[in-house]
Amino acid sequence: MHSFENLHPVLQGLLATLFTYAVTAAGASLVFFFKRINQVLIDSMLGFSAGVMIAASFWSLLSPAEELSVQLGYSAWSVNAAGFIAGGVFVMISDILLTKARKFKEADGSFKRSLMLAAAVTAHNIPEGLAVGVAFGSAAGGGATLTGAIMLAVGIGLQNFPEGLCVSMPLYLSGKSKAKSFFAGQASGIVEPVAGTLGAMFAVTARSLLPYALSFSGGAMIAVVCAELIPAAFEGNKLTAQIGVLSGFAVMMILDIALG
Repeated sequence: MHSFENLHPVLQGLLATLFTYAVTAAGASLVFFFKRINQVLIDSMLGFSAGVMIAASFWSLLSPAEELSVQLGYSAWSVNAAGFIAGGVFVMISDILLTKARKFKEADGSFKRSLMLAAAVTAHNIPEGLAVGVAFGSAAGGGATLTGAIMLAVGIGLQNFPEGLCVSMPLYLSGKSKAKSFFAGQASGIVEPVAGTLGAMFAVTARSLLPYALSFSGGAMIAVVCAELIPAAFEGNKLTAQIGVLSGFAVMMILDIALG
């Protein structure tokens, strides 16, 4: 841990998002070993990840954005509101593109339609990588704490595990080979290291814009939780999902307050 703290923030962001990508690939790789996965386990992981990400959105992104805005002489409420709304809208647009791409793919299985679907999935994962990178970059500039940035990466990694699995397993069950199913599952997270590196570089070099970047990432995270994690977790066992959300939020809150 000490050696990681001494690394450059951009390298920290890259390593953290390589971790989130690796967890996506790990989830997708289960297609090689299992035909079915216990849904209660999936619901628990999704709920826990949602709780972590909701807490991280405040303590690791929005609260530091407010504090930094005050230090820079900005209007804290307007900066947070503008960044938060922009981040949420970005994810909403990504969701719309992804939905349209899926419809096109169902209607036309051509190579162009496949590329459109891949582009939409890639765009949908960009905010997650950016959020992690910005968090690590801002930790070096007096924004988010390093503990908060690490926990944000852990939360995103946890939600990436079932995400990779939920892409690869249905493909396999529909008749695709295990190798092709795995490739599609892991590909959904491959953009995150790129976005994470860019986010960290931006946070390190543009301190005056850092409050906007932090609040943008916070809005993106809340939008991802609302659009993906909460609906997926509560589709199954409601009690399990509730316990997961509360546990994830509590763990993130305790770690950020106690260690941050």
